[in-house]
Amino acid sequence: MCGIVGATSERRVTGILLEGLKRLEYRGYDSAGVAVIDADNHLKSVRRTGKVQELKDAIEQNPLDGTIGIAHTRWATHGGVTEANAHPHRSEDEIAVVHNGIIENHERLREELKAEGYVFNSQTDTEVIAHLIHHERKTHDDLLDAVKSAVRQLEGAYGTVVMDTKYPERLVVARSGSPLVIGVGIGENFVASDQLALLPVTRQFIYLEEGDVADINRTEIDIYDSEGNAVEREVVESDVSYDAGGKGEYRHFMLKEIYEQPIAVRNTLEGRLSETTVLDNAFGEDAASILKDIEHVQIVACGTSYHAGMVARYWLESMANVSCNVEIASEFRYRKSYVHPNSLLVTISQSGETADTLAALRLSKELGYKGSLTICNVGSSSMVRESDLAFLTRAGAEIGVASTKAFTTQLTGLLMLTLGIGKYRGMPEQQQQAVVHALQALPAKLEEAVSLADEIEELAQDFANKEHSLFLGRGNQYPIAMEGALKLKEISYIHAEAYAAGELKHGPLALIDEEMPVIVVAPNNDLLEKLKSNVEEVRARGGLMYVFADKNARFKGDESLNVLNVCHCDEVIAPIVYTVPLQLLSYYVALIKGTDVDQPRNLAKSVTVE
Repeated sequence: MCGIVGATSERRVTGILLEGLKRLEYRGYDSAGVAVIDADNHLKSVRRTGKVQELKDAIEQNPLDGTIGIAHTRWATHGGVTEANAHPHRSEDEIAVVHNGIIENHERLREELKAEGYVFNSQTDTEVIAHLIHHERKTHDDLLDAVKSAVRQLEGAYGTVVMDTKYPERLVVARSGSPLVIGVGIGENFVASDQLALLPVTRQFIYLEEGDVADINRTEIDIYDSEGNAVEREVVESDVSYDAGGKGEYRHFMLKEIYEQPIAVRNTLEGRLSETTVLDNAFGEDAASILKDIEHVQIVACGTSYHAGMVARYWLESMANVSCNVEIASEFRYRKSYVHPNSLLVTISQSGETADTLAALRLSKELGYKGSLTICNVGSSSMVRESDLAFLTRAGAEIGVASTKAFTTQLTGLLMLTLGIGKYRGMPEQQQQAVVHALQALPAKLEEAVSLADEIEELAQDFANKEHSLFLGRGNQYPIAMEGALKLKEISYIHAEAYAAGELKHGPLALIDEEMPVIVVAPNNDLLEKLKSNVEEVRARGGLMYVFADKNARFKGDESLNVLNVCHCDEVIAPIVYTVPLQLLSYYVALIKGTDVDQPRNLAKSVTVE
């Protein structure tokens, strides 16, 4: 969600901070700011609403020079999108703070600090942190002690970085529920909410654990755990080679990432399949000892990842002979649930930092699960580190807010998990081998699906003046219809709903008219004939239909029924293949609508608050 960058160095850091913010633009934001301590120990800052480029232009007009600084891109939670609400926030022109997360007891703390004489200039919860640290510093001998005392009073989630003119070479950082990484340099050190921000200046990283507080200067990094004990955290060398600034030949990151899906899935599969099944070590060293005893799977996820989990339920129950529940993380963590014997908790997240999903994982450790597995794209994330098992999707950095290749690689991993559990639960070897062959064919099938782009671009013209749409699917294509509807609403702002096609007669038919396009996913499976009947229900009521159909499904198009033929593929991988045309549809409709494809309004890439 919000982005943080900080640096303490012997050189000027403003350029480093701004480049870091540019690399975090993919996370979604509405304002940005930079603060430095200059050579005279004065705190200087510039904040702007809008894009990082506007902040950069403002700093070129009024330069900020300093060898220590912090910067932030904000996604509004408390208070509107204004310069006053943008970070960094200050207290008494001495302390500056940037913060990701939500402070739940900020109102009480605000009133207490007002009573102490502090004046608030914003509506944010973050300004509370700045004044609270300043207040605590009055009774503590050192900034580190003041920060430790202040964060003990905070309720909620925070990843925060503090800078103080009385200690002009130090950054103090604290992490609780919102990720922070320290970048280790030579004669300089850095901090950020995502390692991508720091790749131009270092490849050495320390990932802070929950509850850690760190004191950072140019040459030293001291870390303390949640109990206040000095601890050592491993320095990890990053092998990430992706440059978040490059779209290559593509107009948007989203389109680039749609086209990257065949190679992303190849990377997901590489080295993880034998000729007959999936290798246990694809899920971690202890996978065999956990997976062989699993009798139930509980999947927990949010948004697009939740849709991936819904598809997996069909696979797990029909092929692996194991029961499966799928639940939205924000619901799972706030209700009392029954834990089946020998249950595996599966969390799915592109970033591995999704707040509600991470909280569900932590809750599961108290509930008696046999084990936990995360399916994730970021090997250094909290979920990967805190799960018993992990499956890394290897999708590469995904910059577009609307998930594409992260989703298809999650589905690929979930189908492999079905094999991983199924082989211990009587899944026939012949069936396992058939799934392996389908997975091996998947990258080529995705390339065929991407090749439909020109046809879909032409079809998208029909949506230029539409405000509503309906997506239909049956069986494991129903969650794909849900994902298609989500993509369309995310980036084109067209209201879109998805229904299991058999539910049409139970209400949605009332919506059908010539202004409501209906999009249908129709692979050639055993539900096809029933789906054709649902299509006729819509046509009989004057609906305008767009059917993405297997080329062997024999749909006949006319003025009310537009058919786009999708390559024939094995039924088991059809949910993954049919995802791609729906992604392309949402992309080209968004182009027509003139929306911000990569950074749609009000949304963020990594949701690290509830």
